[in-house]
Amino acid sequence: MIYAGVDVHKKFSFVTVMNKKGNVVNRTKIMHGKEIKKAPWKHFVEQFKEPLSLAIEATGFWPPVYDALEPLVENIYLAHPLKTRAIAEARIKTDKIDSTTLAHLLRTDLLPTSYIPPQDIREGRELLRYRASLVSLQTQVKNKIHSLLHRCGYLYEGSDIFGKDARVWLQSLHLKPLYQDEINGYLRILDFLKQEIKLITQKIHKEVDVTPQAQLIHTLYGVGKYLALLIAMEIGNINRFSRPAKLVSYSGLTPSVHSSGGKTRYGSITKQGSKWLRWALILATQKYKNHQSVLGNFYRKIAQKHGSKAARIALARKLATIIWHMLSKNESFNEKKLIKDLSKGTVSPKGSDR
Repeated sequence: MIYAGVDVHKKFSFVTVMNKKGNVVNRTKIMHGKEIKKAPWKHFVEQFKEPLSLAIEATGFWPPVYDALEPLVENIYLAHPLKTRAIAEARIKTDKIDSTTLAHLLRTDLLPTSYIPPQDIREGRELLRYRASLVSLQTQVKNKIHSLLHRCGYLYEGSDIFGKDARVWLQSLHLKPLYQDEINGYLRILDFLKQEIKLITQKIHKEVDVTPQAQLIHTLYGVGKYLALLIAMEIGNINRFSRPAKLVSYSGLTPSVHSSGGKTRYGSITKQGSKWLRWALILATQKYKNHQSVLGNFYRKIAQKHGSKAARIALARKLATIIWHMLSKNESFNEKKLIKDLSKGTVSPKGSDR
């Protein structure tokens, strides 16, 4: 067995290969060209007589490199970007050093790895993030219209400036031709984005219908189909989390801990892990503010004592714990069962596992 570290960049990858003793046997810069999958990966791998185990640096360009190399090598791993401290904290950082360090960590079985989701999960995530990007663009265009109206000295008093009544009002304004053209242009863009969001939302709903995990998560109050599929795609295989606390930690909702001199102080959440999962769980808590349920009562109790922000974080942790139990047991959400589990101590009232 020989070991290789791949430092991935946009236009090229730098590869260092070493043997079992740690001696470097090859260093190569592979140019990606116009299509990364068609780079000379096969030619590079076939020059070695021994099986190749390979580690890839987790950058924004790793997926096509991974897809190209996976069928060609014995083993392939994705290095965890935060835990690979030898690279992140290096005073001298070059492609040669990075790839060599990855190969050394892999050879000595010390490489901290990241979860590599299957192709269907990656495609599901891409679908969801595409919708999120469209919604973000829609918000930007709406803000442009608000800003333009303010510059022209107008303020709409209705609740929705983009509804039918608002459209009539916008057309009735006595604006200079230049500003009216801007308004009309932005409205056309909004109409297009609205249609695109509608189409992609329909695709997402169809995906939920064929994704059992998303269907289970959708039974939770406050979790619509979009959030249900997003949470399911970010979690992937629930069996990779041995207990609820692992899932809470992966979502970045675990409080940071500072311990010194026999004193322990809990700080803000770590925000390490999946930012999308954390966002989805926190967003789902917004529905519980006035909801008459065990979880709603939990939210209001925390909010009264520590504020709404702390309540959202605490409830998001609890939702992650509940989702772990639901997916692990393949069960829909059942509030009566939750009350029973709370009384038994199966689910901690603080939102972590016991």
